[in-house]
Amino acid sequence: MFSKLVKKSLSVLALSAGALTLTLAPAAAEFPEKPVTLVIPLGAGGSHDLNARIITSVIPTYLEQAMIVRLTPGAGGQKGTQEVANADADGYTLLFSHNYMDMLQQYVDNLPYDPMEDFIPIARVNYAPASIIVRADSPYETFEDLVEDARARPGELSIGHSGNWGAFFVPAAQIMQQLGLNMNLVPYQGGGPAMQALLSGDSDFTMAFPSAIGALRDAGDIRVLASAGEERLYEDVPTLAEVGVTGDIGYMHRFILAPAGTPDDVVATLSDAFESLSTDPTFVRLMGSLGESIDPMTGPEYQELREQQAVAYEALVDTLTSQ
Repeated sequence: MFSKLVKKSLSVLALSAGALTLTLAPAAAEFPEKPVTLVIPLGAGGSHDLNARIITSVIPTYLEQAMIVRLTPGAGGQKGTQEVANADADGYTLLFSHNYMDMLQQYVDNLPYDPMEDFIPIARVNYAPASIIVRADSPYETFEDLVEDARARPGELSIGHSGNWGAFFVPAAQIMQQLGLNMNLVPYQGGGPAMQALLSGDSDFTMAFPSAIGALRDAGDIRVLASAGEERLYEDVPTLAEVGVTGDIGYMHRFILAPAGTPDDVVATLSDAFESLSTDPTFVRLMGSLGESIDPMTGPEYQELREQQAVAYEALVDTLTSQ
């Protein structure tokens, strides 16, 4: 009898211990538990860098964790992009990219990653029109002045751009093709270095987005000759269409990608944070101070646009490389 009571007591204790263990087991942690890294595959001082500084200053309100910028330029953006493609698919390493690097490069390079298979879009933040700019002391007062000199001196003028087949290279090549111009396309590791090359006199002109133009234009350091877009970006500056350049030229989409395989709940948390960011009053004010628009898209919406871009850019590369 005593033996049976002991066995029964031990069984009860074992069950109680098991229940206690289950009770004390830590709950699954909710994402994010630590700071999120935002990789920019471009150099410092360009429009992506400037936009990212605003994004990362405000989005912790909605993520409840810091977001840290990591600049990883190199190989026309492939170095930083590959870093994110190879990162753990846990939401802690994201890519801040643009449409040319994302969907066009696959047609001109053998990439170490598959842009469609290795990433999923989280959100588009905005898109921006590029402008053609020169130094304030440049002899070119208008876009027509630049074109006239380029035709008079074929192969002598140079345009600094943010990397081969990037956000400035492509529209510059399209403009040259349309107008029958021959100019030197000089690559730099991002829009910031390309701007510095212009200011130091190493190039005759470059292209830039509003966030990189505002302070320099206000200070009288640069002159804007023409801008992409259906409407004038600056009251006294013509659109590309007004100076005879037609077509979908000079737009850059800025968006966030995560490694493929990132869990759905993590994607949802990130997507919700960027959706809230787009209407945050501080974010809206700071982006306005850069002269940048806010044009959000959800990840699935931007994925549809990516697929359209892939088709359009394949045709564009065929056109540009067949000349």
